[in-house]
Amino acid sequence: MTAKLTVVRSGALTTVQDGGRRGHAHLGVPRSGALDAPAMRLANRLLGNTPDAAVLETTLTGCALRPDRAVTVVVGGAPCPVTVERRPVAWGVPVRVPAGAVLNVGGVTAGVRAYVAVAGGVAVDPVLGSRATDLLSGLGPAPLRDGDVLPLGAPAPLPALPDSAPWPAPPTELALPLTLGPRADWFAPAALRTLTSATYRVSQHSNRIGLRTEGPALERVSTGELPSEGMVLGAVQVPPDGGPVVFLHDHPTTGGYPVIGVVPEDALAAAAQATAGTPVRFTVG
Repeated sequence: MTAKLTVVRSGALTTVQDGGRRGHAHLGVPRSGALDAPAMRLANRLLGNTPDAAVLETTLTGCALRPDRAVTVVVGGAPCPVTVERRPVAWGVPVRVPAGAVLNVGGVTAGVRAYVAVAGGVAVDPVLGSRATDLLSGLGPAPLRDGDVLPLGAPAPLPALPDSAPWPAPPTELALPLTLGPRADWFAPAALRTLTSATYRVSQHSNRIGLRTEGPALERVSTGELPSEGMVLGAVQVPPDGGPVVFLHDHPTTGGYPVIGVVPEDALAAAAQATAGTPVRFTVG
């Protein structure tokens, strides 16, 4: 039998995430998956897991876990204090947690989302090929609650890796490259200049569905209704209030507000770690 984790403290929002459900958008199923995919993959690599093995994604306040057998874990992503039985342990490197001991992942000191990877990965039942929690569709396991028990997979031998790994620092300013379209022509030329010259800020209403911004409204020249059309990861949709919204991993697969541009996927990991109030600049390459 393999180990299990009991959730002692679930925190503000802790979910199971992996590489997501790719290839199901035509069925109305979003991708989901870890918002900071590089952090998830680095944590898994340090444990000898497959890159997209399921991990726990915490939000701001961390979580606390108790294994029923000794396990090895890595806590990475957003920096945070980590303790085992109230004794400080290292962040960002493999740590052994004895059977019955409480691993406490504290509140972040920068960024938004920490990742808790366990040797063997979190082995909840997959849905459409993924173990990820999707907050929009409700697919996958529900957000964790105190008392939940999570099965773990069989661990692989720990790899021979350096004592430290290059974890990126959360952004103090978010620079998002943008490819204009498909509905840039719905906006006034002044709106396009505003989008690429003004400084926006991350809204406190951002979530796994989208990074909402606060700043100058973008004026439309076309005031008609747009039939619903497909939405992709990184699409920058502009609702009637004129504030750009960058779609993240739990985004809807269709939408009726115009998309002024698309941010490439490799720029979105930083968006996952941008706290409310972080300056945001869009650049057209």
